Amino acid sequence: MEKGHQQYSVKQLSQLAGVSIRTLHHYDEIGLLNPAKRSEKGYRFYGKEELFKLQQIMFYKTLGYGLGEIKSILNDEGFDLITALQSHREVLKKRAVHLDKLMVTIDKTINELKNKEGMITDKEMYEGFDPKEVEAIKTETADRWPDEAKETEHRIKSMSKAAWKETKQEAEEINLWLSNLMHKPVEDVEVQKVVKLHFEHLHRFYEVSEEHYRGLAEMYVEDDRFKAHYDKVKPGLAEFLRKAIQQFCDNGMEVA
Repeated sequence: MEKGHQQYSVKQLSQLAGVSIRTLHHYDEIGLLNPAKRSEKGYRFYGKEELFKLQQIMFYKTLGYGLGEIKSILNDEGFDLITALQSHREVLKKRAVHLDKLMVTIDKTINELKNKEGMITDKEMYEGFDPKEVEAIKTETADRWPDEAKETEHRIKSMSKAAWKETKQEAEEINLWLSNLMHKPVEDVEVQKVVKLHFEHLHRFYEVSEEHYRGLAEMYVEDDRFKAHYDKVKPGLAEFLRKAIQQFCDNGMEVA
């Protein structure tokens, strides 16, 4: 048999595609997938075109379509195989993203159960802060950046207590490092390296654009609650951080 004209019996196609012989017979009976030809004894044989068609049937079944719907789609004069495959690819891509998120959630849950730790609670998220101050800060950030505020809270609550403790410690260390560099100009490489750490730290919670980062820098000074948070580490730190962040953004968010 010439190359490119491979033909398969029902049994061979069944093994190749992973569908039962009975299913292939049924598809033939309802006119969904007819063989390319039949032998004198009535044996079915399928070619390349039928393989592509069976692939489409399997794709549509995976996406939840019924056999009647699939038959109508494939028999439509406007049906285009490449367009259909591209459409399947987009659907599967979205499903893959969804499944990846589910996998992350499952892994976190397994980790929580193994460590016998609960998820971070609202109280633990803001432990050490004045309750009224916490509500004010949450309201302020939610008003300015509602999507980011929700994403931040979601990510924090999915952390283990150990991970949250480490994250808070990291933030405290970054603030302390900056406070010890306040005698240097904000353009200093060492200062900019710590600002980059600050930027990367924020990325743990949500995607931070340059515009957003500049906005945060201004809020650290303009909002008395945020200003007090930084100036408590060292007076003037909020303003120093604002200028350092603006310099970081002016440098293309890179450190030379």
